[in-house]
Amino acid sequence: MLKRMFTCFMAMAVSVALFAQQQPGSSEELKKKQAEIQREIDDLRNTLKTTKKNTKAGLLQLSMVQKKLRLREQAINNINQQINIIEGTISKSKNEIERYKQELDTLKQQYAKSIVYAYKNRSNYDFLNFIFSASSFNDALRRVQYLRAYRLYREEQAATIKNTQVVLHEKIASLENTRKEKDAVLQKQEKQKVELVEEKKEKNEILSKLKAREKEISKELTAKQRADKKLKSAIKSAIDREIRIAREKALAEARAREAAEAAENARKAAAAEAARKAAAEKAEREKATAGTSPAPTPAATAPVAKAEPKKEAPKKPAAESVLEATPEGFRISGSFESNKGKLPWPVEKGNVKIHFGTYSIEGTKLRGNNPGITLATDPGAVVRAVFEGEVSRIFDIDGNWSVLVRHGKYFTVYSNLSSVSVSKDQKIAGGTVLGRAAANDEGNGEIEFLLMQENRNLNPETWIRKR
Repeated sequence: MLKRMFTCFMAMAVSVALFAQQQPGSSEELKKKQAEIQREIDDLRNTLKTTKKNTKAGLLQLSMVQKKLRLREQAINNINQQINIIEGTISKSKNEIERYKQELDTLKQQYAKSIVYAYKNRSNYDFLNFIFSASSFNDALRRVQYLRAYRLYREEQAATIKNTQVVLHEKIASLENTRKEKDAVLQKQEKQKVELVEEKKEKNEILSKLKAREKEISKELTAKQRADKKLKSAIKSAIDREIRIAREKALAEARAREAAEAAENARKAAAAEAARKAAAEKAEREKATAGTSPAPTPAATAPVAKAEPKKEAPKKPAAESVLEATPEGFRISGSFESNKGKLPWPVEKGNVKIHFGTYSIEGTKLRGNNPGITLATDPGAVVRAVFEGEVSRIFDIDGNWSVLVRHGKYFTVYSNLSSVSVSKDQKIAGGTVLGRAAANDEGNGEIEFLLMQENRNLNPETWIRKR
């Protein structure tokens, strides 16, 4: 009975321990994520501070502040999750402590009864009387064994009470530590909320400055849109040319295969006709030699070769794009796809100034649609290819260079380069230096990075890895 109760206690203790181990595991992951978010916020704050010193309020500053706000909200949500886990741990601990208290009270009551019974039967006379009143020797032995077992029972009761008290005290101490941890996390939450309020004020200040510079920024965006239009036209022309060349090559290869098959069939037909004529001539000679010999039976006539049915070669699965019809194109396309979300940035240090797709500036009439992402970086920063491929084309857009790299059916474009380090049709590896970033009108480094599947623009931010 007592052993079963103690086993039950230990099982409960183990279950609580396991729960405690699982919860901190989740909490540790959240803490690690929190540290990563805070590190990113700190880096962004330092970069923004430098940017404010060197540049006027613009789209880059707004983009950085908006990103910092998103990160701050992520940090607050992360802390809320930590609080939820801590509160769950506290609730679980309270329930377990209450259960241990109840079980401990039950054990103490049972132990008290056994002590009272032992006190009432404490004299040696009662002990001997109990043994010698046995009806037989075997009965006396059983009574001795009973008394020994009873003594062990009381000792186990005392040990169980002691162990349960130890577990209970540990749980109470753990609960107190968890409460302290919750208080510390709540303080962090309050600090993050204060930071969020300050950063919203910072965003509003930048928006006010942007509104004051709306005409100036509008001219900048209009110039960008004109350059984007030229860039998209040049890219489309280059990609259409790649598709046309690939299609013509595939068509020429198909015609060559058909011509080869036709020539082979003609050769086989000519060989069969020559064999038939040779057999016929041989039969005529044998007939003339035989003279009046009876005509040969049908079984004796030369066998006529029958044309074997044409065996069709197994068809290869049709490629989704003519640009991956070749084994190399198919390989690079598949490899490029498998690296989605893991591609490196084209510049070592950079921040997204304008994101992909349509955008608008809050509180202004500024609107736009970015075909890729605009990256702010250092003037003259090295620009590298994000993946292996072949330089399809190099062209000039408003005095700056653009490089188009083909990766099977995918293309990456690196525009607004001050110089180029590669040549057309050059095969390159990932990380190859393509050129250097040019400076914008304010003297800051800036490049345009586009990613396309044939002529369809894709969001590069979903393909490059997060920093």
